[in-house]
Amino acid sequence: MPSARTRQVDASVAIGQFLDALEARGYVYETRRLRARFLDEYLEHALSEEQATALPVDELMDLTRAQAWLAAAAAGRTRTRNTLTGPNAVAASNTQRARIQTWNSFAEHLGFSLRLETPPAAHGDWLEPEESHKLLRTLAVKRPVGSNAATAIRTAAVAALVAATGRSVPELHRLDVADVDLAHRPFPQISLDTVPQPLDKDTADILRRWLDVRAGITQQLEGSDPGYLWIPTKPGRPRGGEEPPKPGLTRAAVRTLHSAHRNLVLQVFGAPLRPGALLLSRP
Repeated sequence: MPSARTRQVDASVAIGQFLDALEARGYVYETRRLRARFLDEYLEHALSEEQATALPVDELMDLTRAQAWLAAAAAGRTRTRNTLTGPNAVAASNTQRARIQTWNSFAEHLGFSLRLETPPAAHGDWLEPEESHKLLRTLAVKRPVGSNAATAIRTAAVAALVAATGRSVPELHRLDVADVDLAHRPFPQISLDTVPQPLDKDTADILRRWLDVRAGITQQLEGSDPGYLWIPTKPGRPRGGEEPPKPGLTRAAVRTLHSAHRNLVLQVFGAPLRPGALLLSRP
């Protein structure tokens, strides 16, 4: 059990200390960001219910209070922004699972023995073809908070190709610009494992927008364009005292493409959604 002093710490301070502890333990930024988002949501809900401006962490970490928060979140009442599924759409099961994991992790950090039962992970849902088309069109024009327009259109292009081809992000990662033939008639096509595959008009349009943006990035290179289809949209971090390579000299990492997809879809759709859920027709 936590000490009496710990139990009386202001909840917002305790959350900050928890996030600092996660960073010190080497947790990646995306995990820390998700934990912060859900704990802030939990605290905001508790303060609203109590009509208070602050709570000690001892009062915050209550199972009844946690269940009320989860119920409100499941009904969409804690959502702070509109999404394609509406402002009051029910929360995805895996999002609820992440909330429970966050609560349990925070409780363990504080030394509380209370735990919420964690449901098993749900298999990612398939979107209906019409929903997939709608989401892809939105991804192509939606600029996410904290990201640049080039990253957004690259993310939309990756998602569109996953949906059109049924291939995974790692499989599409090795593509070069030369593998894309948007001028081919009667249909634009892309070469996968030397086998041409036709592309629908929407996918071709999104790819064309990414190639235009990509061309603007590679114009800044000194020398020839290596030809990678997916390239970083901004310089990386300096390593070993050396300047990072300019965007276009290397392929964008698979983890970079996945992270950008996760962040953009979460903001636009309102729930995490794996790229493979965006198939334009059910297998």
